[in-house]
Amino acid sequence: MHPSRITAAVAALALSASLATALAGTATAAPKAQPVPPGHGKSLALSAADGAAASGLDELRHGADEDLVRTSVTPWANGLYYTSYERTYRGLPVAGGGDAVVLSDSSGKVRDVTGATAPTIKLSTTAKVTAAAALATARGQLASVESASTPELTVLLKGGKAVLTWHTLVVGRTAKDAPSSLDTYVDARTGSVAQATDKILHADGRGYHNGNVTIDTAASSMTDTSRGGFKCGGQNGSAYTGSSPWGNNGANDLVTACVDIMYAAQRESDMLKQWFGYNGINGQGGMVPARAGLSEVNAYYDGTKTTYGRNQNGTNQLTGIDVVAHEYGHEIFDRTPGSAGSSNENGGMNESTGDIFGALTEHFANNPNDTPDYTVGEKLNFTGNNQPIRNMYNPSLINNNPNCYTQLTSGTEVHAAAGPQNHWFYLLAEGSNPGGGKPNSPICSGGPSSVTGIGIQKAGKVFMGALLMKTSSWNHLAARKATLTSAKNTYGSVECNAVKAAWNAIGVPAQSGETDCGGTTTPDFSLALNPSSGSVQPGASVTSTVNTSTTGGSAQTVQLSASGAPSGVTVSFSPTSVTSGSSSTMTVQVAAGTANGTYPITVTGTGSATHTVTYQLSVGTTTPPTGCDNTENSYQGSLTSGQTGVQPDGSYYYSATSGTHVGCLRGPAGKDFDLYLQKWNGAGWVDVAVGGTATADENTSYNGTAGYYRYVVHAYSGSGAYTLGLSAP
Repeated sequence: MHPSRITAAVAALALSASLATALAGTATAAPKAQPVPPGHGKSLALSAADGAAASGLDELRHGADEDLVRTSVTPWANGLYYTSYERTYRGLPVAGGGDAVVLSDSSGKVRDVTGATAPTIKLSTTAKVTAAAALATARGQLASVESASTPELTVLLKGGKAVLTWHTLVVGRTAKDAPSSLDTYVDARTGSVAQATDKILHADGRGYHNGNVTIDTAASSMTDTSRGGFKCGGQNGSAYTGSSPWGNNGANDLVTACVDIMYAAQRESDMLKQWFGYNGINGQGGMVPARAGLSEVNAYYDGTKTTYGRNQNGTNQLTGIDVVAHEYGHEIFDRTPGSAGSSNENGGMNESTGDIFGALTEHFANNPNDTPDYTVGEKLNFTGNNQPIRNMYNPSLINNNPNCYTQLTSGTEVHAAAGPQNHWFYLLAEGSNPGGGKPNSPICSGGPSSVTGIGIQKAGKVFMGALLMKTSSWNHLAARKATLTSAKNTYGSVECNAVKAAWNAIGVPAQSGETDCGGTTTPDFSLALNPSSGSVQPGASVTSTVNTSTTGGSAQTVQLSASGAPSGVTVSFSPTSVTSGSSSTMTVQVAAGTANGTYPITVTGTGSATHTVTYQLSVGTTTPPTGCDNTENSYQGSLTSGQTGVQPDGSYYYSATSGTHVGCLRGPAGKDFDLYLQKWNGAGWVDVAVGGTATADENTSYNGTAGYYRYVVHAYSGSGAYTLGLSAP
């Protein structure tokens, strides 16, 4: 056995022993009386001094019929090891929660823990539906089936409940002849589909030919035996045969397309090994096979292979470095702990992961046919408009994609939802004002005055280390904590503070239990308003909370002021100055006779730096509409176009019984406001009911079980005040 493997095995055994000691006596721990809403769960983060204290491992507790099974041990820098665990119930795998990753050193001492929360499981493991019947149901979802894995009896956690299911992956095409890869769970009691998530992740990458390059193949087949039998061929799945030199440099020659695919995939595999010490795309030295020649404007990864088509005009195949590395970036996301999730936010982060690995591979390859950069698709002409498809340093330049985490909604399309994390990665790698001909990158409202980059290689290793801490509940907040831990343990305080500054710059807030980077940093703070807009009649007042936080160095005094208020409007703060990390109440007083209108007011915080945020004041013209009189509770708010508000009062409510939840939204006439009812599933908020009109008036009704709920109001088009009425069981 290789010495590093021996060390890893010893570390894993020591870690398992420490976990067993820490968890001793917790097997019969009483379940929580209620689900834990966001912001109220205990942190799993541990310091080296904490060791494996049970108080830090609360979310690894499990019942008498449950176990945590070690699934992988990944060696890392500085003698560190990532050990991933899967939850099982009576020997069956558990999907949708309870998985965990432990970061330890070579002595087995725990450095950090991440875990996906899960309810206590109690159910029969006897299936009433046969595996064959479940497979037939799963296959029946697609018009044609290429392959289907053998069904595996699995406990699925869905909506806070455990369901016995048959799990299988079905690959084929839909009735509309679109490619599909359905990760399917069929209820083992009823035979119905309990959950089906399409793993197809369509590419938005750049494609171009890489010139005369060196690739690794067998003598007479486009098969790479040194990378787990990786191969490339046509749509029948067989590798192309022949001999070197492969291809003819033709834009639409398919053997040439496989040259481009193998070159990019092999460079990505080499980059992972040389820059990060990670063993190839799947962590075991290999990767899924590739197919060229799809007769569609598409490229995708489906869990079993990558497939590549052509651009809109048919002038080239989508087989450039970024396209290929993007698709195999999806495999990296899928094969690291936590796999690929089903939420929209998770999907956006998956797309961003593809973009990040595309940029990393492009920089590693440094091919003269394409100078490494951070735009996606600028040379591909993917849709015939000769424009990039995505922009990492300023996502808003393409289709007004969101730059900031605060701009995301539950309905943001996944490719657009890649924007915030792409933006974060550019800021971490290059900074906000990198110079040297590289583009500047904007900072979101309330962020630090500037961000200094640490270089793309370091940024990539921090990101890869964070992916090795990923769980099934992965989101931007979890990524912030994981990247901070990765940076501090892999490099130190300087890089850790750079990671923190980059997250602050895109509006991802500090999280309870995140690592203290330590070291000396430039004092700085952030500024935010809640709410950021308000409506008021002349002669009345409206308030907002000014929130501050320390983003660098020690806490400091922040002096608050306002400017831009129209005649008749005064703005005051109580208190007028705060210590960063504290809040102040802003009161906007509107005198009688003040002219109706909408007015932007600039709120300024002055300390070691100066930061501003904008408050949108509407006077007289946006009286909240009525029409929800039959509901039990009523709430008012005001939104500008594109904004999102949460009710009740920016929070959530708990329903102790099952029953019907009724929502009634009345918004400004002629505008388009959307209404979503969301439920906390133990790991995140999921949509359970959505209003169905293209107006400002929407209604929802949902019959649900006990749990935590909230309403989200989104100003899809237009601005103004709204009234939300709700009734709960």
